[in-house]
Amino acid sequence: MSVLIGLVRHGAHDDLGTWLSGRTRDIALNAAGRDQTAALSHRLAGRGIAAIATSPRRRTIETAAILGQGLGLTPVRDDALDEIDFGAWSGARFADLDGDPAWRHWNAARGTAPTPGGETMGAAVSRAMAHLDGLARQGGGPVLCVSHCDVIRGVIAHVLGLPLDNILRFDIDPASVSWVMAHGQGMAHVLTINGRE
Repeated sequence: MSVLIGLVRHGAHDDLGTWLSGRTRDIALNAAGRDQTAALSHRLAGRGIAAIATSPRRRTIETAAILGQGLGLTPVRDDALDEIDFGAWSGARFADLDGDPAWRHWNAARGTAPTPGGETMGAAVSRAMAHLDGLARQGGGPVLCVSHCDVIRGVIAHVLGLPLDNILRFDIDPASVSWVMAHGQGMAHVLTINGRE
């Protein structure tokens, strides 16, 4: 079986671009993020969305709740969609991380570089892909998976057969949706990336 999956990045928040939010900060959407997500919900109306799954972070839960309200669905939390565990980097300012050679190595070699006590990029992609495989086995109507920028980038790179080192070559904006068709057993194909439709 196959299923159409919309990979939705959470809406904007006040720490965006300043802090590595990770899993440590309880961050709410700001007004712009709520507006972005409401607009996305409006655009997705009538698309036959059957379910919404979300990362357990506050910013994704709020995004999923706005989508669910607009689409008449109750989101379900799933740890497979969680943000990357950045270990000791979690909650740090990007300005402080920029001087860290390990951080620079991580951004140049995502396929092999470790995080300090956290999760590898490969591990994050594996758990997210396992979730998509599970959805494909269930079949049914389109599903929205609300997650985080790098997790979505990693999934798209994996599906396209790109090395994870190349994930910074494309953007995944707040409240964007990237569509993939998942067929199970790690098989999928990308339909669109970073859409605002």
